[in-house]
Amino acid sequence: MVDPATEAEISAQEEPVEPDRVLIPSALGTLGVQLTGDAVTRVVIVPKGRERKKYKPFGELKRRERNEVMDEVLGRFSEYLAGARRRLGLEYALADDTDEFLREVLEKASEIPYGETWTYQQLAAETGRSDAYRQVLAVLQTNPLPLVVPCHRVVTAKSGPGSYVAGVKKKIWLLKMEQRGLTL
Repeated sequence: MVDPATEAEISAQEEPVEPDRVLIPSALGTLGVQLTGDAVTRVVIVPKGRERKKYKPFGELKRRERNEVMDEVLGRFSEYLAGARRRLGLEYALADDTDEFLREVLEKASEIPYGETWTYQQLAAETGRSDAYRQVLAVLQTNPLPLVVPCHRVVTAKSGPGSYVAGVKKKIWLLKMEQRGLTL
């Protein structure tokens, strides 16, 4: 027989944790940040419509709704987008059902140093599948953690920056911001 207190603990562990969703202002535009426990589980750059309604503006949160992790995330994003921080260094988590290739591409993309760029082909080669650069592009187009996993640092082999989950203009802004940050 299981102790009722232990049974309640087990039951509580099995229930999915409802994430905190907050809108934070930034130099790049409003960011929708989802936190599950201490981990960032989603970032949306300038969420719109229904997606935006899922998030609550940071300034409207009551004191009891805020926590240290949320304050730390806000501070780190602000510092990074102001050029004062080169690495967000935030704990993040992908959904349990995330495809292995997607997980590997995002892991490798997170290793690209600040201010540097890799091509889609280079990133594909880093995953051991050098012929999969189109799949790498597709994965980065669905990156649930832009900025945290800096997919903006992956560019085309020819000319131009390539596409980005938040649009090419924002990608160019981020690349230029990091280049300016290298000269500080």
